[in-house]
Amino acid sequence: MNGQSTRRFLRKLMWVIGAAALLLIIVRVTAIKPYEIQFNSMEPTLLPGDRVLVNKLAYRFWAPNRGDVMVFQYPKDPERILIKRVIGLEGEKVEIKNNQLLVNDQPIREPYLKERNITPFPVQYIPQGQILVLGDNRNKSKDSRDWGLLPKQYLLGKAFYVYWPYSRLQLIN
Repeated sequence: MNGQSTRRFLRKLMWVIGAAALLLIIVRVTAIKPYEIQFNSMEPTLLPGDRVLVNKLAYRFWAPNRGDVMVFQYPKDPERILIKRVIGLEGEKVEIKNNQLLVNDQPIREPYLKERNITPFPVQYIPQGQILVLGDNRNKSKDSRDWGLLPKQYLLGKAFYVYWPYSRLQLIN
């Protein structure tokens, strides 16, 4: 390679790196945001220290689904960010009795739970604009059973991937 072709190659390389950096910034600001898990309320699905990617656009275009793991602002202190699993949707009846989650009187399979011995939760009817969220580590989680239903305006996004630590790389189910 002569001097002129080297300079041309370096210019193209800098352009590609700059474009990639700009694209990464745009995606980071508008679509995907990383979060670090601080507490054990989502064990065994998510562990303290796990870092997850969150789709910030998910609930702008789609409604939450039962089973989604979501990041949201804590309604009693919007500066705090929490992560829980969607359990009850608008218009549903939810309760926990005999160690079983029931939605509209139908048992829901929950393979992600840490423990099967769960404190009962009385019947809760979920109005429009709100959802019920619970941690996977039900006996250690502060969630809708403690502070009430989650208004949908506090939703920040859907967690979809653990990217750190390397040994735990996984899609979130």
